[in-house]
Amino acid sequence: MTRTLFVGTVLLIGVSISLTMGAERAAAQGPAGSGASAAAQESSHSFNPLSWMKKDSKNSTDAPGSRNDAEKKLTPSLQAEGVLAARVNATDACAPFTTLHGCLASLHASHNLGVDFICLRANVTGVHTSADVSGCKVADGEKAQDLNKAIHQLKPDANAKQAAKDAEQQAQDDLKTIGG
Repeated sequence: MTRTLFVGTVLLIGVSISLTMGAERAAAQGPAGSGASAAAQESSHSFNPLSWMKKDSKNSTDAPGSRNDAEKKLTPSLQAEGVLAARVNATDACAPFTTLHGCLASLHASHNLGVDFICLRANVTGVHTSADVSGCKVADGEKAQDLNKAIHQLKPDANAKQAAKDAEQQAQDDLKTIGG
């Protein structure tokens, strides 16, 4: 009786594995029939995270080499506008940001609203650098906030949603001026 149960269990597991592997092979082959190529293209794009990334990363302003070049190009104009202090360059100011666009939007929001950029940067990135943030209303822990929430936390009387939208548009315009 025990031996029969054991053999049955092993057989059941073997059948399950073979069916699973067969289903994976069939799925890997993709759809067949009329419109199969269109369906295969759609399905490969919708679930593949690599397809969500920009195809031409060499021209992306967030690619490591081009981001540094873009920051160097933007520094003089940002300093001239007063968005960036004369003693600071965009590379240093934007270091904790994952995207150049996010940094530029934060710089513009800080300038437009008269909010300390160091405080805004700490809230938006969740990165607390060696800069003194003791006078800031910094978000709890090191969790990043979106620009809208960070603005609201630092300047509750401001229209944070509109300020964030304006700053993001200014950042987009900056990137267009350098071809980014």
